Amino acid sequence: MSDVLVSLYISLFLFLFLALVIKILHKLWWNPLRIQGKMAAQGIRGPPYGFFHGSTKEMLQMKKEVTKRPMNLSHDIFPYVQPHLYEWTKTYGRNFLMWYGAQAFLVISDLEMVKEVLNNRDDTYSKEFVQDQVKKYIGDGLATFRGEKWAKHRKLANFAFHGENLKDMVPAMVDSAHTMLKRWSDREGKEIDVYKELRLYASDVISKTAFGSSYTEGKSIFENVNKLILVMVNASSSFPILRKLWRSAYEIEGEKIEKGFREAVLEIIKKRQEKVNSGELESYGNDFLGLLLRASHEVDEKKKITIDNVVSECKTFYIAGHETATSFLAWTEAFNVFGNQDPDLDGITKLKTIGMIINESLRLYPPVTFISREVSRQAKLGNFILPAGIKLHIPTLKIHHDPQIWGDDAHLFKPERFLDGVAKATSNNPATFLPFGLGPRSCVGSNFVVVEAKIVLSMILQRYAFTLSPAYVHSPAQLLIAYPKYGVQVFFNSI
Repeated sequence: MSDVLVSLYISLFLFLFLALVIKILHKLWWNPLRIQGKMAAQGIRGPPYGFFHGSTKEMLQMKKEVTKRPMNLSHDIFPYVQPHLYEWTKTYGRNFLMWYGAQAFLVISDLEMVKEVLNNRDDTYSKEFVQDQVKKYIGDGLATFRGEKWAKHRKLANFAFHGENLKDMVPAMVDSAHTMLKRWSDREGKEIDVYKELRLYASDVISKTAFGSSYTEGKSIFENVNKLILVMVNASSSFPILRKLWRSAYEIEGEKIEKGFREAVLEIIKKRQEKVNSGELESYGNDFLGLLLRASHEVDEKKKITIDNVVSECKTFYIAGHETATSFLAWTEAFNVFGNQDPDLDGITKLKTIGMIINESLRLYPPVTFISREVSRQAKLGNFILPAGIKLHIPTLKIHHDPQIWGDDAHLFKPERFLDGVAKATSNNPATFLPFGLGPRSCVGSNFVVVEAKIVLSMILQRYAFTLSPAYVHSPAQLLIAYPKYGVQVFFNSI
């Protein structure tokens, strides 16, 4: 090889290396400082950007310090679950800038700005998850789609979980509750972890109502749900730039779990398809799986979805549907409405006190503690000009616990706040109460979840009185959703 050619290769290598260094410095240094300066000029402050890690070191350190010990038995969980947001709100105000690696997040607690972002009338603020990780593990579906694809899948989900279809799901919910209560029949007076029990109940309900199977049939799926969520959180908690350079052990493990998850879902789909092909079923059915399969066989390409979409939607609803577990107290009204009868949808609508208790529990312990959006193009939000690409972080837990919104008793459990309905409790500002989000991308299964909760609570409280076990440790935690880290141990006794 000639000296000239060697020199050419060396020059090319140095050029590419220099270009890479410049690109990295642009992403990890110049661009963050540019955004930080632009926002500071508009009065938006926050923890200073740290090269490479952003604000994540401080976040993790605060969380580590706070969770060294359990909480006192109090509903004031915001400083415990999200100590970084709690401290930075006190220091920098209701709207401030923080950093996840080199990605800027504008935290907004101003209710008018929250409402504008979530209503998203001009499609400026797109839905944004732990993007790559969530999409990798659950695939393409309602959770990740935008535009026309999202509208098509949203329409299917709306039809599946509302109106007559929702009414038809009530017997399956009642049946699942009977199954759970039967398990308790020989455990009277003994300690029960109601968190685990209600998760089993919710898993059975989502299987029966959305997919026509049962918890037993979908057991392999549910066994992997917790593993998959934990892997997703651990994988996404690493620095974003590192995830682009190599796969972590969590990601490798997650791909194995996801493969098994997918195979189990495909098996349920295959069984439904075989029953239709053999004539055992006349149609795919009106449950969520049936509607998805029907859409996958549409002749009209505008309505048709792929089998991968079907799998992704099934996985999404398995994960979301089984992550529900909370206890409520309203046994007096349960007796008044149903007596010794099983609940039905007409009776469910009369459970005003249970509805108040559910709303107050969702206020104090919202399952999703924050909402994220991405600014798709330069936009004016309130008095601020936001650059394209910046992320918006709406701190649901903070808003739900804010004394300036809910009063000095914001940390107390007072269901009577909702005596005259949600609109009156929130002074007709829907951005005040966000357990299921707001606007066109609010949770499609919110009615489903509330009916499910009312049914199981009314059936429990028809039969049992309960007390909190001395073994209970109050330690709310957060993975993808908020949950009791050590369960909820209670003693049940027949009434």
